[in-house]
Amino acid sequence: MIISRTPFRVSLFGGGSDYPQWYRNHGGAVIGFAIDKYCYITLRHLPPFFEHKHRIVYSQVETVSELGEIAHPCVRAVLSEMGVRSGIELHHDGDLPARSGLGSSSSFAVGLLNAACALQGRMVSAEWLAAEAIRIEQEVIGESVGSQDQVLAAHGGLNRVDFHRDGAIVVNPLTLPPGRAEALLDHLVLVFTGVSRIASRIASAKIAKLDQNGGHIRALMAMVDEAQEILGNPNRSLLDLGPMLHESWLRKRALADSVTNAGIDSIYDAGMRAGAVGGKLLGAGGGGFMLFMVEPERKAVLLEALESLVEVQLGLDRVGSRIVLYSPDGLGAQ
Repeated sequence: MIISRTPFRVSLFGGGSDYPQWYRNHGGAVIGFAIDKYCYITLRHLPPFFEHKHRIVYSQVETVSELGEIAHPCVRAVLSEMGVRSGIELHHDGDLPARSGLGSSSSFAVGLLNAACALQGRMVSAEWLAAEAIRIEQEVIGESVGSQDQVLAAHGGLNRVDFHRDGAIVVNPLTLPPGRAEALLDHLVLVFTGVSRIASRIASAKIAKLDQNGGHIRALMAMVDEAQEILGNPNRSLLDLGPMLHESWLRKRALADSVTNAGIDSIYDAGMRAGAVGGKLLGAGGGGFMLFMVEPERKAVLLEALESLVEVQLGLDRVGSRIVLYSPDGLGAQ
């Protein structure tokens, strides 16, 4: 039995420039971090005593005889691409809801790849995991997704990620003064809007207008340099990131009509009235989690204004996707 643990992520700046349709022509850059909330994939060889050969358990339960019969596109693609022949039982568990703007689908892909490699007796790098997850999501499944989620899930940590026109992806962990990362988390509040959505449908609308929205994407990319300077400079207030988050939210809204709606706007407005200095909806839009920046002393006021929403306590994951149980003979941890 193999169990992989893969973090979800929070994207801060540069979102939109990580779509290959953009960075292959213009380059891209983002800043984001992995959080201490996880996707768990349990994988084992299924004994040959059942009518079915494969059993897949997520929000649904699938029992099939052939990989091609698996309805879950990522499971079908990963197991097929890796040449799995023996029977497989797979269970997915997550700390947070799927389709919520925290990169859950990419964390699933990265975690499944990691577990499947471990089941084959292979140890792979974070670079390989990210690149293979990107290839499978974008090319094999044909999803309209960017490339930052897979990178942050595989690597963990707080990073600047640069996307080059030749397709190269460079991960630069941000070097911060002592306690700076913890202080950043103290200034952030993450709440769930209560709405899950299929991000690729919203992303498709954005991708169709990338050239039209080039000015917005360039402005979002430009924030990456300034945000990196603020984060690394102990003489700068972290609250300086707030107006940048607000501007990025306004620009993100302009990328597609489906990014926001009246309910999301009302949550954002309530947060700003309660003392937030900036914020954004995470992920492609349409629902999911909303992030606010606020003075730590005003967090209680903000949360009171958003009392109908579920808050998620934020912590930083520093290790990325990892195998937390490796027992290929099924007898327990070795």
